[in-house]
Amino acid sequence: MFHEIVSQLDNMVSALQTLLYVDVVQPFFYRFGLMGYDEDTYDALYWVIVGVLEIVVTYLALRPLEALRPVEQWLDRKALRADVIYTWIVKLGIINIAFFLVLQPLFNHWQSLMSIYRIPNVDIDSIWPGVTDQPVVSFMIYLVVLDFAGYWYHRWQHRFGVWWELHAVHHSQQQMSLWADDRNHFLDDLIQAAFFAAISLFIGVQPNQFVVLVAFSNFMQSIQHVNARLPYGWLLERIIVSPIFHRRHHAVGYGHEGTKYGCNFGVLLPWWDMLFRTASWNPAVEPTGIRDQLPVPHGAGLSYGDGLIAQQWHAFGRIVRRLRGQRITRVVP
Repeated sequence: MFHEIVSQLDNMVSALQTLLYVDVVQPFFYRFGLMGYDEDTYDALYWVIVGVLEIVVTYLALRPLEALRPVEQWLDRKALRADVIYTWIVKLGIINIAFFLVLQPLFNHWQSLMSIYRIPNVDIDSIWPGVTDQPVVSFMIYLVVLDFAGYWYHRWQHRFGVWWELHAVHHSQQQMSLWADDRNHFLDDLIQAAFFAAISLFIGVQPNQFVVLVAFSNFMQSIQHVNARLPYGWLLERIIVSPIFHRRHHAVGYGHEGTKYGCNFGVLLPWWDMLFRTASWNPAVEPTGIRDQLPVPHGAGLSYGDGLIAQQWHAFGRIVRRLRGQRITRVVP
C-alpha cells in the first residue's frame, strides 16, 4: 500500500515535471542559449514541484490550527516575513539545486572511487531479504539512521562556537510558527545537505527515496515549530518530537545554554535525547529566542537582523568577532 501510494505520487510529479520542462523550461533555455543546463534543470524541477506541494499541504494543515489554537498571541506578524521567504527558498529546493549543481559531481566521483577500490557501503535492503527490502521497512530504517545522524549534527551546531553563530540564525526567531523551521543560514544549509547526502549515499538511499525522506522530515519539523496547542500526551511525546518539546529547545536560557549546550536536540525522534540524557520535558510555554537579543541587563541587546539579508550578514560578523576573541559571554541561569 505504501509503495503504491509513493509510486502514484512519483508518477504524478514526474508527469508534471515533464510537462513544465517541455512547455516552459526548454523553450526558454533554447531561446537564451542555455541548453547546456537542460539535464540538471530537469532533475531540479522534481524538487521544485515537491516543494510547492509540500508548502501548500503544510499551510492548509497547520495555519488553521495556529488561528484557532495559538500558543501565544503576536503583536507584530512582520517578523514572519523573512521566515516565509526562507521557506520558499528551502522548500523549492533552491539550496538543494545549488548543492546538486556544485557538489553532486564530487559525490559521483566519490561513489566511483568506492567502486574502484571496493570500499563497501551499507546495503540495508539486503540485510534481511523479504523484510528490509520492503519499502515501508527500508524507509523506516533510513529515517531512524538519518535521524540519529541529525541528532548529533544538531548537537554539534550548538557545541562549536563558529558553527553556533550560523545556527543562531534559526534560534533568533522569537515568534514560533509553521514557517520558522526553514530560517537557517544558507551556508549551514549547504553543510547539512552535504552531510546527509553523504550518509544517504553510504547507506544506499535511492534518489526517489531521498526526496520522500526530506519531504516527510520537513513536514514533521514544520509541525514542531507551529504556534498551536497540540497536546501529544505522555506516550506519543516520547515517540515523536512534539511542538512543546521542541519549543523548550528554542526557549531563552535553556535551548542553547548550560553544561550540555542545550537540550532537546532530536530532529524527529526524542529517543536520542532520552538515551544521551539531553531531554527536558518541561511543558511550560516559555519565551523563545537567544539571550543575547534581550535588552540590557537581561542580555546584550545584540541584533540578529530583521530581514533575510541582514540575518545572513550578521552571522558572519558574529563569527569574525568570535575568532578575534570578542565573544559575548553567555549568561547561564
